[in-house]
Amino acid sequence: MAVQQNKKSPSKRGMHRAHDFLSAPPIAVETSTGEIHLRHHISPNGFYRGKKVVKSKSDES
Repeated sequence: MAVQQNKKSPSKRGMHRAHDFLSAPPIAVETSTGEIHLRHHISPNGFYRGKKVVKSKSDES
């Protein structure tokens, strides 16, 4: 098990955590439907990079 040799000061700890709270999440617009979603995630209707990847209940009927 790894054990630290020296205690990290509050200042250095704060610098280490500086990137944890980004101001705005990265947002992408789906090219085929124009929906807004998080980058590298599927859109609410199941599209990813212009292709339908998840079937929804409305698609089955």
